[in-house]
Amino acid sequence: MLGRTANDLFWMARYMERAENMARLLEVGHRLSLLPHEHGLQEWRSTLQSAGCEAGYRARHAELAARHVTDYLLVDRDNPSSVHSCLATARRNARAQRTAITREMWESLNGAWIDFSANAERRRSDDELPALFDWIRERTAQFRGALLNTILRNDSFYFAQLGTFLERADNTARILDVRYYILLPQNELVGGGLDGAQWAAILRAVSAHRSFRWVYRDAFKPWHIADFLILNPQMPRSLRSCYGEVVAALDGLAATYGERPACHAKAVDTLSRVATADMQEIFRTGLHEFLGAFIDATNGLASDIASAYHFDD
Repeated sequence: MLGRTANDLFWMARYMERAENMARLLEVGHRLSLLPHEHGLQEWRSTLQSAGCEAGYRARHAELAARHVTDYLLVDRDNPSSVHSCLATARRNARAQRTAITREMWESLNGAWIDFSANAERRRSDDELPALFDWIRERTAQFRGALLNTILRNDSFYFAQLGTFLERADNTARILDVRYYILLPQNELVGGGLDGAQWAAILRAVSAHRSFRWVYRDAFKPWHIADFLILNPQMPRSLRSCYGEVVAALDGLAATYGERPACHAKAVDTLSRVATADMQEIFRTGLHEFLGAFIDATNGLASDIASAYHFDD
């Protein structure tokens, strides 16, 4: 496979995953901003931080306002991580590689972009936002279903998997890092009504609220939430689960091409460190530091994969 094809498939899947993650973050920020407390703007600030978009937002807007944040993360064409930009970039990459993807993948992605862009400029009331967030999640899930159910398990599939799960791992780590870091110093005794809503929001941002309850039947406890989102291999958005998929995709490429570049060993090393980690030790040395190192390792791995498979060629 040409490096340019691998690059387009990787980023097609990564941007579709990012569009879904952006909708999840916005839904959580919207939910929390409606609660009766005095830190509503802080919720939008943490949403921007989790999305990695605070600096870009500050360059565009002098004030922190709910309407500006939602517009910036949903439809701002100058924000490369807005839902509109993610769908547009994913579509552009998919269009360039029409012969490497299936008809169902193209139709689901292209349809999502057409429908979203047709209404991107329309002003929406706060009451309309939850339905829009649901729609974005549904359409990105439709694309993911088309990918999983129609594409051959060849190098096209493996590069798409890498894009999906590196983005998902990065997103889970950022959500947990930003929101945990903000909440814990003020809420070390967990259990209040607002406090419970805040912790529940972390889980809803990664579709883990109900599954968490299946595993932990007691009240929300920060160390249980961290354990669930970092170490639990059964939770499909946990760091361990995501890296399991990353390593599996790299193994597929190794079998396809008959070689293992250095990035394979780096992925295995990160998976091993997460799989053998102990939550007590993570807390002792610092959760923020652990997650920061993980995010750096994930970004480094993405760059190493791009270099090893000649994405720029």
